[in-house]
Amino acid sequence: MDELDLLKKDWQKTSYVDNKQLTSVDIYPMLHKKSSSIVKTLFYISIAELVFWVILNTIPYFASDEYRAELETMFHGSTWILIFTIFSYAVILLFVYLLFKSYKDISVTDNVRKLMKNILKTRKVIKYYVLYNLIMAFLSISYGMYESATNDPEVSAQFAEFSDKQMFVAMLFMIVGAGLFIGLIWIFYRLIYGILLKKLNRNYNELKKLEV
Repeated sequence: MDELDLLKKDWQKTSYVDNKQLTSVDIYPMLHKKSSSIVKTLFYISIAELVFWVILNTIPYFASDEYRAELETMFHGSTWILIFTIFSYAVILLFVYLLFKSYKDISVTDNVRKLMKNILKTRKVIKYYVLYNLIMAFLSISYGMYESATNDPEVSAQFAEFSDKQMFVAMLFMIVGAGLFIGLIWIFYRLIYGILLKKLNRNYNELKKLEV
């Protein structure tokens, strides 16, 4: 009876190891497919964002002479607008390229370590891109407020009549407004990219377990 119990325990132990190995073999393709799908979705979102900003900036500029004149006054001529626009689109295109490259790298990855490395690279690309957009939003809003206050005749004339207290309240209102706008951008990226990054991070943690 004791020998039979020992045989049963030995069989259960062997069966557990085999099942664990089988599970690891089965899990990796699933995680690989999920990671590839997530990065592909991120790539499509970046394309949609690029199209959105092109439409948002192009239509008002060419559809409204007044809007175009205000921009040219603010940026002291169309050259600065062109430089700023080209730079912004170049960064977005670079981001799209890096995501596409990440998707291709993950798609052809054939081992756990490489897949983990590619997931980490993708996470860094997303984080840097979101940080860049938040910084650019802050700089653009700050510069726009400064140019409006100094170059817009109506705004500068109104500011000239303000007392110190009124000027403080106006500046505080603009800072809070800029903070709220940047906060909305952060929430947007948090919702869109954050959810997908969490899933990618979950895959990374599962792959880490497989390596151990």
